[in-house]
Amino acid sequence: MQSDLLAVLFALASALTIAWGTVVRHRIAVSVPAGDSPFLSAIQRPMWWAGMSTAIVAYGLQVVALAFGPLLLVQPFLVMSLMFTLPLSALYSRRRMSPAEIMWSTLLTGAVIVVSVMGRPIGGDDHPPIQRWIPAILVGIAVLTVLYYAGARLGQRKRALLQGLVTGAIFGYVAVLSKAVADSFTSAGVVGLLTAWELYALIVAATVGTIVQQNAFNAGALRTSLPAMKIGEPLVAFSLGYAVLLERFQVVDWEWIWMGLALALMVISTISLSRKSL
Repeated sequence: MQSDLLAVLFALASALTIAWGTVVRHRIAVSVPAGDSPFLSAIQRPMWWAGMSTAIVAYGLQVVALAFGPLLLVQPFLVMSLMFTLPLSALYSRRRMSPAEIMWSTLLTGAVIVVSVMGRPIGGDDHPPIQRWIPAILVGIAVLTVLYYAGARLGQRKRALLQGLVTGAIFGYVAVLSKAVADSFTSAGVVGLLTAWELYALIVAATVGTIVQQNAFNAGALRTSLPAMKIGEPLVAFSLGYAVLLERFQVVDWEWIWMGLALALMVISTISLSRKSL
């Protein structure tokens, strides 16, 4: 129980720092002149590096959370970064949160609590075999590559939506790889960490995800790309948590109905908040 509490606290701290980094990097992305490279233009600005530094801190907090608890417990609380994004965005824009934003924020919080408390997630395989990873990685690379390049051929809004979805999916993989890396360090120390292939796969995935995310931010309004990011990440992470890590929710019979409703409410409230905020 104590480990789960620490996992939740570190996950919430990560969500808060993710929110600040998201607001800062998006404000930079939308100010990039037409025709310029979004990524190259962004990295020339000190505030972008400040936002990225905060994102790195947030990721470190996420890894610590995963070291204390299962992915299925930590991931729902990371979705709440959107709730922290709202007041930060309102502060930057010098406006007040609307009643609708407050309502959807409350519903999102309730949904996360239901998933975490009723779901009672338990850990799975700390060191899943490579045979279980290979199909998940190959399918992910194929599907996300097709989606990314399909989006590049479409209009601005659809490009932002598809690239946002790809970004969320990539960071879903990052979340699962992070859990594997955290478990490797916990069980075998620095030597075990440096010899784990998941560490290097994680570095590659995080780098690609950051570049795709910046392109998605630049493709259009954040209200288009952010919902796809916020929904894509937990859905992919949950799927991989079940398929690769073999983590499980301890839910039986009618409890699945409430879990399904809570997960649906997470999706709806996240989309609603994203469209109303930035």
